Amino acid sequence: MSDGLYDGGLFGADVEERSKAQLAANAPLAVRMRPRSLDEVVGQDHLLGPGAPLRRLVEGAAPASVMLYGPPGTGKTTLATLVSQATGRRFVALSALSAGVKEVREVINDARRRLGRSGEATVLFIDEVHRFSKTQQDALLGAVEDRIVLLVAATTENPFFSVVSPLLSRSLVLQLKSLTDEDVREVVRRAVADERGLGGSPTLSPEAEDHLVRLAGGDARRALTALEAAAESAQSTGADVIDLATLEATVDKAAVRYDRDGDQHYDVISAFIKSIRGSDVDATLHYLARMIEAGEDPRFIARRLVVHASEDVGMADPTAIQVCVAAAQAVQLIGMPEARINLAQAAIHLATAPKSNSTVMAIDAALADVRKGATGAVPPHLRDGHYAGAKKLGNAQGYRYPHDVPEGVLTQQYPPDDLIGRDYYAPTTRGNERALSERVVRLRKVIRGQE
Repeated sequence: MSDGLYDGGLFGADVEERSKAQLAANAPLAVRMRPRSLDEVVGQDHLLGPGAPLRRLVEGAAPASVMLYGPPGTGKTTLATLVSQATGRRFVALSALSAGVKEVREVINDARRRLGRSGEATVLFIDEVHRFSKTQQDALLGAVEDRIVLLVAATTENPFFSVVSPLLSRSLVLQLKSLTDEDVREVVRRAVADERGLGGSPTLSPEAEDHLVRLAGGDARRALTALEAAAESAQSTGADVIDLATLEATVDKAAVRYDRDGDQHYDVISAFIKSIRGSDVDATLHYLARMIEAGEDPRFIARRLVVHASEDVGMADPTAIQVCVAAAQAVQLIGMPEARINLAQAAIHLATAPKSNSTVMAIDAALADVRKGATGAVPPHLRDGHYAGAKKLGNAQGYRYPHDVPEGVLTQQYPPDDLIGRDYYAPTTRGNERALSERVVRLRKVIRGQE
C-alpha cells in the first residue's frame, strides 16, 4: 500500500539521498576526493588566477567552449565538472572511446530541447576528444557555434595536431601542466586526512609518502589510486600506518633508492652520462631505467641527452644531435610513460655512436682566448660595407667571394691579426671525423696560402 509519501514523496526523496550517499562512499578515492570548488583545486595557477580565462569561465562569466590539453591526472575532468556546477548548467559526459556520432547528436538534440523549453544550458564534456574522427568532431560544430552546448573537451595530445581547425577556432585552448611534487603531496595528505578519503586512518609514513609522490609523476589520479590500494592492504592486516613495504607490495613496484634533490640524483645522472661516454649501452639503459622508475623529470633527462650529443659524440656522428632533439620534442608532445621509448632510443644512439669531444674542446679553447683578451680588430675586408661611408673607411674592400672559384675555397685572412694560425678545432679519426680530419687540414692550407 502506498500513500504517495514513500513512492516519490518525502520518504522517496530520503531514500534517493541515502542511495546517492552510498554510491559516493563506494566510489574510488580519486572520485571521492575530486575538488568541489576552485579553492580545492591544486595546481594550474596559470589558468585559475584572478582574471584568468578558466576562472572566469568557472565563475560563469564569458561562456566559451574550451579544449583542456594536458597530461593525465592534472584535473581536466574536475575542471569540466566545476564549469557546469558553478554556472548552473546540466553536465553530460561522453568518452571518445565509446561514443559515436549517434550519441553526440542525441546529446545535442536533448540540449536543444532543454534550452528551448526551460532555458537550461548543457555542458558537454568529451574525454579523449583526439580519438574522435573528423566526422565525429564535425558533428559538434553547429551546436558549439550556436551555443546549444558549452563544449569542454579534454585531450592528452596536442589539439593543434589532433582536433579539426573549425572546432579549434571556436574554442579556447588551455594547456594544463603536470602537477609538481608538492602539488601531489598536498593532494595525498588531503586524501589521508579528509573524511571523504581515509579520514585519518590509516596514516601514511613519510617514506611511503615520498615514494608515492615519486610514483605519481605529476598525476594526482595515479597517486590516489595507489594510496587507496595501499590503505586497503594495511586495513586488511589491522595496521594503522601505511609503510614503505606495504606501499611497495601493493603497487608491485620496488622503491628506487633515489633522491631527486640529493646525492642520488647527481650520482645516477653522472653514472648515466659516463656510461654513454664510455659506450656501455647496457649500463646506460640501467641508469635511464632507474631515473624513469624513480620519477625523474623526463625533460631533465632529455636535456642531458641533447647536451651530450654534442659534448661526447659531436662531429663523429652529426646525426646524434638530431636524434636527441627529436627525443626532447617527443617528451613534450607525448609525455610519459610512452616517451620512455624515445629517451631510450636517443640514449642507445649516443652510447653506441663513435665518440668525439672535439666540439666542446674547440669552443672552450676559443672562449679561453677571448677571455684572455685575444680578440683583435676584425680585418677590414670582412667588415660590413652596407652603409654610407663604409667604403671611405676601407670596409669590405678587397673581400674575395669564395663562390667565384671552382673549389669554393680560396686564400684569404679571416681571423684578427693576432690569431692567424691559431687552431681550435682538432677532429679525431673516429666516425664521421675520420674524413673530416683530412678535409680540415686541406682547408687550412688553402685558406692560409700554404699550398
